[in-house]
Amino acid sequence: MNSIELQEINRFANFELLAKQVVEGFITGLHRSPFHGFSVEFAEHRQYNTGESTRYIDWKLYARTEKLFIKRFEEETNLRCHILIDSSSSMYFPTDSDRPPGLRNKISFSALASAALIELMRRQRDAFGLSAFSDIIDFHTPDKSSVVHQKYLYHHLELLSDDKLSIKKKKSDTAHLLHQIAEMIHRRSLVVIFSDMFQPSAEESSSLDDIFSALQHMLHNRHEILLFHVTDKKHEIQFDFDDRPHRFIDLESGEEIKLHPAEIRQSYRKAISQFENELRLKCAQHRIGFVEADINEGFDNVLWNFLVKRSKQF
Repeated sequence: MNSIELQEINRFANFELLAKQVVEGFITGLHRSPFHGFSVEFAEHRQYNTGESTRYIDWKLYARTEKLFIKRFEEETNLRCHILIDSSSSMYFPTDSDRPPGLRNKISFSALASAALIELMRRQRDAFGLSAFSDIIDFHTPDKSSVVHQKYLYHHLELLSDDKLSIKKKKSDTAHLLHQIAEMIHRRSLVVIFSDMFQPSAEESSSLDDIFSALQHMLHNRHEILLFHVTDKKHEIQFDFDDRPHRFIDLESGEEIKLHPAEIRQSYRKAISQFENELRLKCAQHRIGFVEADINEGFDNVLWNFLVKRSKQF
């Protein structure tokens, strides 16, 4: 599937334009792929369900696609979706000094992916809301489907992706805040989470068990959950740094350490692999959708997995 190239992102400044570019590229890819009938006409139609009245079937569309679609009306809202973005300081990696030209960091990748999902939902007549959280709830809105609401969220997503916010040393308090947000959002929503799931040391913050207890709270409130595990895979998973001494800085605490990557690469990869496996296992146990989102790979994977999850809500 075609996607807007990450290297081209810095040519644009406006999130609304960027989101449309991402979505249009994705839709073009859907038309060209074997899945061309899947959500291609989502702006005006939905798939026909057996037993429904045939009164509003679009027969012209059937002639082109050999699939049955129902004409959708302006007032229809099919889904409530609430997007949660982890805005703790670890999400601002890579920093300017570490980042090749054109590469986004995790927070700006998550913000732009969210903007693209919002554009997709607006076209599908869905309601959408947004929350950002670190050690506090930084931002929260209810779910709405209006164009005014969309532009309001785009403005905050642009602010959220500002690299200058990384200097604030915001730690993660994921479990506590997910419990709070679970009570703030409309019941029976699709909850989409963008997070690296990295936490401070166990003495200071929540373990994965605590986080999944909070996610269970959301499931109890009849929400469906889709977790995008956002990482810079090359550096954070593969630990692919030049074999020379480096100074590593914890973006949430400011703690620094100097070491040679070759000395710890094997043990680091083993530890991060164990963490990822535990994360996947817990998501599977709780029936939470889990998607690896590498910031170097573009946005098609995010949009595709969202559409697959959304299709299962009907």
